[in-house]
Amino acid sequence: MSAPAGYIELERTVDSITVGRRHREDLGDLDPLVASIRRDGLLQPITITPDGHLICGARRLAAIKRLGWKTVNVWVRSGISDRLGQLLAEQDDNLLHKPLTQLEAAALYRELKELLAEDAARRQEATRFRAVGEGGEDGGANLAPPQNPAGKTRAQAAQMVTGRNSYTTLERIGRLQDLAADQTQSERVRQRAAEELALIQAGGGVFASHQRINAELSLAELDQLAADAAQPAGVREQAWAEAAAIRDAAQAGKAAELERLADAALARVKASKGRGKAKRPALTAVVPGEPVPFPLRVFVLTWDELDGWWSHYDPAEVGPALTAEQWARFEATVTGTVAFADAARIARKDETERTA
Repeated sequence: MSAPAGYIELERTVDSITVGRRHREDLGDLDPLVASIRRDGLLQPITITPDGHLICGARRLAAIKRLGWKTVNVWVRSGISDRLGQLLAEQDDNLLHKPLTQLEAAALYRELKELLAEDAARRQEATRFRAVGEGGEDGGANLAPPQNPAGKTRAQAAQMVTGRNSYTTLERIGRLQDLAADQTQSERVRQRAAEELALIQAGGGVFASHQRINAELSLAELDQLAADAAQPAGVREQAWAEAAAIRDAAQAGKAAELERLADAALARVKASKGRGKAKRPALTAVVPGEPVPFPLRVFVLTWDELDGWWSHYDPAEVGPALTAEQWARFEATVTGTVAFADAARIARKDETERTA
């Protein structure tokens, strides 16, 4: 196979190729790839920089190492030499092969966002005092990022990592990572953030984790108010009681309910700080089996989180894997969703006709 334009092809020792720091941590099942290379050879060479740094082909490199190869044909691309270019090439490789996990995608998104911002600032600084139409070697990036209508680094980075401009989920994962590492947060908050990251890594929903950490942050602030000797006794007592009620509700409540209750509880305590003696809180208990009305904002966020969920699972794998109870819950959720959609569609049509 001849090298594409901008590349040269040569033979290189396997041990001389440096992998370095990459965002892919799980290379997945290499057995099929190893078998394919053993049978058909390496159909697409690995891509490296002139100094031997791996750009594309981490899984192929791991497979040929398992096969015991000493040398391998590589493509050398001299045009990618900076960190941003390497990240873009690595992501292109990821999109064509095994997808990144959500945590790997969030880490790649964060670094891409920072590098895109730095690159844009460098180009802006380089052209700040240049006359209109005057060229220069710093007038553009070595490897310019793709443009999008929003023109924002968050949307650009998200587009590169996920193929969409939606960056909300990636930002939420980054926030959890920050909280887990933030020594100014309470041990309970850091532990909760770490637990939520582990759940996401195992396939859990990011939005539910986002709601639970928000509830935990509100609880941490309530605990702080309850322990603050500078606060009036009534405020401390109310903060303690509110926190205790939220923790009781956590045994039965869903993530959205806990976030709402914790946020409302904290707002009540803060409001009481300037009103003298605080009254005992009167929280509405979360009773299992009785639905709690959610605001429209929660509905919108929930469906934003579920956008395209079916593309991430294999029906042939999910169907047989679920227990009878899990499948029954899934079927009930689908049935309820379809019924809700039918009713909402009729209400939407009626409202449109009424206002037409």
